[in-house]
Amino acid sequence: METISITLQQQWEVLKTENPKLRIRDAAQQLHVSEAQLVALGANNVWLNADFENLLKEVETLGYVMALTRNQHCVHERKGVYKNLSFNGTMGLAVNPDIDLRLFMPHWHFAFAVNEQERLSLQFFDNDGTAVHKIYLTDKSHLKAYQKLVKKYKNESPATLAIRPTIATKVSDTPDSEVDVVGFKNAWLALKDTHQFFGMLHNFKISRLQAMRLAPANHAKEISLEGFKKIFKILSHRAIPIMVFTASAGCIQIHTGPVIKIVETGPWFNVLDTEFNMHLNQTGISSIWVVKKPTDDGIVTGIEIFDDEGKTIAQFFGKRKPGIAESLDWRAVVDAFSVSE
Repeated sequence: METISITLQQQWEVLKTENPKLRIRDAAQQLHVSEAQLVALGANNVWLNADFENLLKEVETLGYVMALTRNQHCVHERKGVYKNLSFNGTMGLAVNPDIDLRLFMPHWHFAFAVNEQERLSLQFFDNDGTAVHKIYLTDKSHLKAYQKLVKKYKNESPATLAIRPTIATKVSDTPDSEVDVVGFKNAWLALKDTHQFFGMLHNFKISRLQAMRLAPANHAKEISLEGFKKIFKILSHRAIPIMVFTASAGCIQIHTGPVIKIVETGPWFNVLDTEFNMHLNQTGISSIWVVKKPTDDGIVTGIEIFDDEGKTIAQFFGKRKPGIAESLDWRAVVDAFSVSE
């Protein structure tokens, strides 16, 4: 094991020398290892113990930080202060205007305090070594509080990093002929809350993308990537507040507010605002859908983006809360483009 680690360390050092701007996630893919394995090799990185709930509750002491959650095709970065963090069983929740998270703790297995050329962060990984969430210090963060937290939660007797590789699988569909399509459509039309949607899919044993195809009339419409970008640029121009959801296996991160500065760089469609950044890799997009869901507060209009495995890349909604109808400005912009396509 020691020889393998040394060999990987040498490969990692060579790769950094040849590609100094290469991100560690991309480096891990090139080296056919997990990101957590490379992080564990860092001489200045500290392996933390697995008391994630208490550790996260103390992140508020760090002050103003940047929370990062990503999947294969979308990176979501939101600045703010960790507050109102609570846990109920294996679910964690942080509801704030800035740091707004849903945490799924069975996917939190490893944690490190990471020093990337003096850029300090806390990074959390699934058991396959994939990052589920990261918290970066900013120039407004409290360095002494960070150092105290790292010292308190340092893993004093770390074992070998036991990575369990997972094999990516395409989301499977029940054949349409075996689905109670009429029952499914009726269940969709009877929704009272958007959170019931997942349970409905489970009950009818269909995937989210399959549901788009089988949806009731006028409740799901596929739109083009160019149509999506036009919608976003109108939202930007009018400063219409929206909600942006991006998820890893262990965290859903939500931004609520306007998206102003839109920049395209190569394949990346970016939001580059002061408090919120999004980086969406357009090459990973397979389909984009405008989705209508009935609720007690009226129709909720969403945009859902899928990759070629049928997995959700990101979701977008108008700014809203339970008990409050969605923004009519948001709905008007989305409807105008989805109807015209």
